[in-house]
Amino acid sequence: MAQKRTPRPRDPIQLGKLMVDIMTGQVLDAADDGKDAAAAKKGKIGAAKRAASLTPRERSEIAALAASARWKKG
Repeated sequence: MAQKRTPRPRDPIQLGKLMVDIMTGQVLDAADDGKDAAAAKKGKIGAAKRAASLTPRERSEIAALAASARWKKG
């Protein structure tokens, strides 16, 4: 999964120290995003299986609903 960066401090001196710590390897420049990689991968597989199991009419109805939502003014 995508990793978020470590939050950057607003103070320039603290930011400089953080950058040096990242470059020297003392601090990792990644924060956990809280998502499970296995669950996300399983979700993609589930979507592919669902798409394969839909009939052409169901796919058309879903596409029409999505198009109407996309072009809805409001």
